[in-house]
Amino acid sequence: MRAQRQYEPELKGKIIRLQLEEGRTKKSLSMEYQLGQGTLTYWLQQHHIECQFNPNVKEQADACEENRRLRKKLAEQEKEMAFLKRAAVFFAKEI
Repeated sequence: MRAQRQYEPELKGKIIRLQLEEGRTKKSLSMEYQLGQGTLTYWLQQHHIECQFNPNVKEQADACEENRRLRKKLAEQEKEMAFLKRAAVFFAKEI
C-alpha cells in the first residue's frame, strides 16, 4: 500500500479555483502540479459536496463559475469586434 501524500490546503484551493474559474482540465492541472487525476477528481468531488452543505463555499464556487462564463463571453465578443474592424477596413478600401 502506498503512503498518502499530504497536500497544503492552499494548493488544493488554488487547483480547485483554476478548474472552476479558468476551466482548466484535470489533465493539464495534473501535469502542471504533478498530481494524479484521481487525486484531482477526489478534491473536486469533495468541493462539490462541501458546496451543498456550506453556503459560503457554494457562493465562492458560483462566483468562480460566473467569472469563467463572463470571461468566455468577453473573449467571444472581442473576436467579433476584431472581425468587424477587419471587415470595416476591407470595405473602406473598396470604396
